[in-house]
Amino acid sequence: MGAMLSRFRSRPKRTDRLHEGLRLYAIGDIHGRRDLLDALLGQIDADLEGWSGDSEIIFLGDYVDRGNASAAVLDRLAEGPPKGRRWTLLKGNHESILAHLVSGRPRENESLYPSWLRHGGRETLASYGLPAALAFGDDEAAALGALREVMPRTHLELLESFELMRREGDYLFVHAGIRPGVPVEEQRQRDLIWIREAFLEHKGDHGFHVVHGHSITRDVDTQANRTGIDTGAYATGRLTAMVLEGDSRRFLST
Repeated sequence: MGAMLSRFRSRPKRTDRLHEGLRLYAIGDIHGRRDLLDALLGQIDADLEGWSGDSEIIFLGDYVDRGNASAAVLDRLAEGPPKGRRWTLLKGNHESILAHLVSGRPRENESLYPSWLRHGGRETLASYGLPAALAFGDDEAAALGALREVMPRTHLELLESFELMRREGDYLFVHAGIRPGVPVEEQRQRDLIWIREAFLEHKGDHGFHVVHGHSITRDVDTQANRTGIDTGAYATGRLTAMVLEGDSRRFLST
């Protein structure tokens, strides 16, 4: 009887952890708020005082649009980390759209530009010093042509350099989430930067803890299988970082 019962015991809950000696910070959606980015990086600098191990910051994407300083955010990200620090920059859906628009590559969806304008693109155009007449006009070719002319090469290169996801210890870092039941190596880019309900509503164990942004919540969204840290910085003034060390989790916020 005892042997039979042991077969039906629930599996012990996994304790998610990083390897020893690493302190990792994951930063949620910035959306053009250079002021909040600088403030949070300052908090991280203070948090690392006296820390002798390795450290890394993983940015979860959506650096541009909606806020009023997208160009300045890309300036800061292009500068890179201080000497001895490590950054990983992941791709969000807003970077994917902007990179495609400024590349001049053909696209299947002709509504991409108007949709981008409605969802923060006007603020991005303004952040590069372009006149309101372009941002609120209907001449797509003129607006994007002007943007290509003023956008620094470092920004163009940065937009093409972002990674889609990062695995570290028992954690997977990604912008939007993953398609449940699909192996990591078979995940589609569209899901990684766009997915919502199918991922958010899934309660099963992915085999790792997913840390993501993309879906705004008033407070950090902590679930057994995932943690969402997009606290709507562009509108709320709250930019959040998840701090991981060993098997501990905590948060910093502006």
